[in-house]
This record gives sequence, structure tokens and C-alpha cells, in this order.
Amino acid sequence: MKVLVDTNVIINYLTEREDKYRESSNKVMKICSDKTIIEGYVAFHSLSIIWYSSGRMKQPETVRREWLDRVCKVLTTASAGHTAVVEAVHNVEFKDFEDNLQDICAQNVNADYIVTVNTKDFEHSKVKAVTPDELVRIVNGNN
Repeated sequence: MKVLVDTNVIINYLTEREDKYRESSNKVMKICSDKTIIEGYVAFHSLSIIWYSSGRMKQPETVRREWLDRVCKVLTTASAGHTAVVEAVHNVEFKDFEDNLQDICAQNVNADYIVTVNTKDFEHSKVKAVTPDELVRIVNGNN
């Protein structure tokens, strides 16, 4: 199974912020780190969002680089080509351009799911969005 892990799940994992999906976000990253059950991916632009967000959280540069290194050890980077990005710019079905890029990156790696805490933002996604809780249930055979 292949999944693209959305930025919000990764930030839950890195920061331990208060979020109802914090525990399952950690489980998703642990499952992805095993690399036998799930091939985990991160959209290329999520790394810059994590860098920016962690700076706003006043994290020192060394911590921010360590966080990105942790993510890159667990997840493989997925990208999007120029044509797809331009199409995303003009795709009015997605309210959030960044979420559209997540979907494009997920398509490019043939992901089965996008794992996100905001599934409602992916109602027009070509790749099915699931919460971290849902993915843990799917992996455990309790879908």
C-alpha cells in the first residue's frame, strides 16, 4: 500500500501538538518507518511548509533541520511537474491550492490514500483521503 502523508499529520508527529489525531498520526509515521506494510510519501512542498511553520514556532535551525531529516528518513519525497502545477492553479474545485498539490503528488506516486486530519478539504481529490485513525484501522484490518 502507498500513502501520501499530509503536512498536518507530519506536524502532529514532530511537535506533539494538541490534536485529536496526534496519537494516530504518530502510529502512521511508525507504520511508514517500518517500510514493509506501507510505502509512505511526503509532498515536496510539505517540507518547506514544515520548515516555515517550525520557524514560526521559534524552533532553532538545528531542530528544524533534524525534523526534516527525520521526515525524509521515514517518507520518500513526491513531486509534481510544471504542467500539473499550472493545472492546479486553475482548478477551482479545490478551495486550497496546497491541498490540490497534495493530491497531484499522491497521484504521481500512485498512492492509495492521502492521510490527513482534514478529509473534507479533499472532497475533489482523485486519491481518497482518510484520517490517521482510518488508516490505522485499514492497516489493522478493521476497515
